[in-house]
Amino acid sequence: MKDSGRKQGALSPCAACKLLRRRCAQDCVFAPYFPADEPQKFASVHKVFGASNVNKMLQELPEHQRSDAVSSMVYEANARVRDPVYGCVGAISSLQQQIDSLQTQLALAQAEVVHMRMRQYSPSSANNLPGNSMDMVDQANIGGSLWSC
Repeated sequence: MKDSGRKQGALSPCAACKLLRRRCAQDCVFAPYFPADEPQKFASVHKVFGASNVNKMLQELPEHQRSDAVSSMVYEANARVRDPVYGCVGAISSLQQQIDSLQTQLALAQAEVVHMRMRQYSPSSANNLPGNSMDMVDQANIGGSLWSC
């Protein structure tokens, strides 16, 4: 077990035990993941999940997975504090919308490049080609569906 946040000789309570106002035992499940010098880390996790639930989650996991679980809990707790309704799902949704918008912009730019190349090679026949700009967007969107959800 790591001794982060603990001084040699005397035990300095981890952030969890300090917030919960209890004695930090040598085998404290919180101590390796919530050091005393990072009190906000546990405070947000405690506010969203509760100390008892965090304790249960950590106890049920093998030690090699606990650090990743704590990182996930801290991320979700911070997102939930910023956006109480959607949490990290709101951030993911926003990023997905940005991706969709950028894919549309990329497809339009690719269609414009195709259109410019066609004009460069055949200036008189470019105006007589069938189709509209949306056909070019579909042709230029290589590697994925433009309108996928």
